Parts: sequence; C-alpha cells; structure tokens
Amino acid sequence: MGNLANVTADTFEAKVMASPRPVLVDFWAEWCGPCKAMMPVLETLASSFAGKVDIVKVNIEQPAEDALKNRFGIQGIPTLILFKDGEEMGRYVGFGGTQTSAKLAEFISEHA
Repeated sequence: MGNLANVTADTFEAKVMASPRPVLVDFWAEWCGPCKAMMPVLETLASSFAGKVDIVKVNIEQPAEDALKNRFGIQGIPTLILFKDGEEMGRYVGFGGTQTSAKLAEFISEHA
C-alpha cells in the first residue's frame, strides 16, 4: 500500500527506535477500510514533513509482527504512534474523515 516504507519486527529497532528523526508508525492491515483511506493522508504528510519526520507502516496481519502489535498494545486500527528518541510521544487512533490530515499535521507538529 502506497510509497511509505514497511517496517517489520526485525527492522523496527533500527528504523524507528534508533532513528535520529521522529518517526510516525502506522499500524494497519490490508482488510481495514479506514487504514486504506488513511494512506493518501499519510503520503501527503510524508511529503510535507520530509526530512523532519519519517512515516512508516507495520502490517499487523503478518504473524511476524505479532510481537510489535502486542508490545504496543494495538487493539484498533489504524493506530499511529509517534516516536522520538526511542520514546512514544503520542497516539492517534482511527480515521476521522476529511479533517484527518489537518489533525494529524497538528499532532505531528505538537509531538515531534
């Protein structure tokens, strides 16, 4: 889905926790309609915040990613978690329709 980088349990530490920039992680699944609706929003935000914040995705329907899903207590999707210096800075859960882009931009700006 889209042009955002995929992160797995094997690459999560290096690409997210050890990143020199803040990273917004999208926990999603292929069957999730709101997750699919979120993708264009995230791709636009990735362009807007290029070089300042990385945006990546984790497909929670892959059995190999169960450890990440459990580690971060993902119960509903889409769930977006913003990490900075290896620490969780905040979460955004769900897709809020046409206002999602502005809300997420504000969320990223507040926490990054």
